[in-house]
Amino acid sequence: MTAPEVDAEALRSELEDMVRIPSVTGAEDAIAAVLADRLEAAGLAVEVFHPDPAAIRDDPAWPGEEVARDTLPVVIGRAGASGGRRLVLSGHMDVVPLGDLATWTVDPWGAEVREGELYGRGSCDMKGGLASILAAVRALRDTGVLDRLSGELVVAVVPSEEDGGQGTLAAIRAGATGDLAIISEPSGLDVVVAHAGAITFRLTVPGRAAHASRRLEGVSALDNLMLLTSALRADEARRNAAETEPLMTALGLPYPTIIGSVAGGEWASSVMDRIVAEGRYGVRLGQTPAEAEAELRTCITDACAGDAFLRDHPATVEITGARFASARVPTDHPLPVGLADVAQEITGRRPSLLGVPYGADMRLLVGVGETPCVIYGPGDVRLAHGADERVPLAEVETCARVLAAWVERELATP
Repeated sequence: MTAPEVDAEALRSELEDMVRIPSVTGAEDAIAAVLADRLEAAGLAVEVFHPDPAAIRDDPAWPGEEVARDTLPVVIGRAGASGGRRLVLSGHMDVVPLGDLATWTVDPWGAEVREGELYGRGSCDMKGGLASILAAVRALRDTGVLDRLSGELVVAVVPSEEDGGQGTLAAIRAGATGDLAIISEPSGLDVVVAHAGAITFRLTVPGRAAHASRRLEGVSALDNLMLLTSALRADEARRNAAETEPLMTALGLPYPTIIGSVAGGEWASSVMDRIVAEGRYGVRLGQTPAEAEAELRTCITDACAGDAFLRDHPATVEITGARFASARVPTDHPLPVGLADVAQEITGRRPSLLGVPYGADMRLLVGVGETPCVIYGPGDVRLAHGADERVPLAEVETCARVLAAWVERELATP
C-alpha cells in the first residue's frame, strides 16, 4: 500500500495556528470557527452545531462536566455518500489550563519548534491529532479519493472532552456515528483498544472542634481524613489485584485512586472540625460509573463504621464533575486489526494493541453511539496536561499518512 503524500509544511502551519488559539475547556468557539473553515477548505461539507448545553445535561447519557458553559460548538464535516458504510475520525479541540507559568520554558501559546517537536498547551492533547486528521483529509482530496468514496467519511471535532465528553455526546446525537471510528488522541502511534474510566468525588469529613491546648477533647477532621485515605488505599489495592485482563494488568495500577485537593480548618490553634477533600476514583474495565460509585461509597461507609467517632458522624460522599465509563473493542475486531495492518504497511512497524488507565471519548462512541472505536494518534500522553507539553512533528505526519491510507482502504472504490 502506498500512503497518500501529506503536505508537511501545511500540517505544521495548521498545528501552529491551532496551538496559538487558547481553547481552554469552555472557550472553544474561536478554534471551532477556524477548524470549520479548514475542514471546508479541505473538501468537506461542514456544519457547525450549537446545541443547548442545558438540553445535553438532560440527556440520559450525559457524562458530567467540570466547567460551567453556555455554548457547546460542535463541528462536523462530511464527504462521500450517505446510506452506505460510514467511517468517523474524531478529536477534541479543548485543552486544560496552563498551570504554573513558571514551570514552562516556552510560551504555552507560542507553538515553538525545538528539535522536531512542537511545544505548547494542547500540542499533544490533542491538537497534533487534529492536525493529522486535517492533513489526512487534504491528502485524500488531493489524490481524488474523496471523489470515489463508496460510503461516507465523517470528521467530528468536539469541545468539552477534558471535563467529561458532552461535546462528543452532542456529536453523536447529531449523527456522528458509523461502522468504525478512530479518535486521534495521543497514543504514541500504538492502537488503544481498551481504557479505564474515572469519576471525581467530594469527601466531606467531620471532626469536633476544641482549643489546641485541649487537643484530646477534640476530634481532628484531619486524622479522620487520614483514616479514610488509608481505607481508600486498601480499596485501591483490592480492586487492582482483582483485575485479570492482560491489557490492564500490564499497566501495573490501571485503576488509581487519588485525593487531589484538600481544604479545611479556620484557625491555627483550633482542632480541625471539617475537611473537604476532592479526588478521582478509577472505573474498572467493564464497569459503569454508577457501579464504581457504589464501590466508593461502600469503602467509605465501612471505614466510618469501624471508627468510634465516624460511626455516629459519618463522612459524606458526593460525585462531582466528569463521569468517564470504561470501554473496549476486542483485539481481534476488524478495526484494530485493519488499522494495525495499514500502519505496518506504511511505517514498517506494527502498532501494539494497548489498554490505558484513563478515560476518553472512545467510551461514548462505543457505548452510546454503538460505533466500534479505537484511539490512534501522535504524541506521548505522559506529556499531556503538563508544562512544556509537546508533540513530535514526524509522528503527526505519520499519523496523517496512516489515517488517509486507512480511509482509502476501508471506503474508496478502485
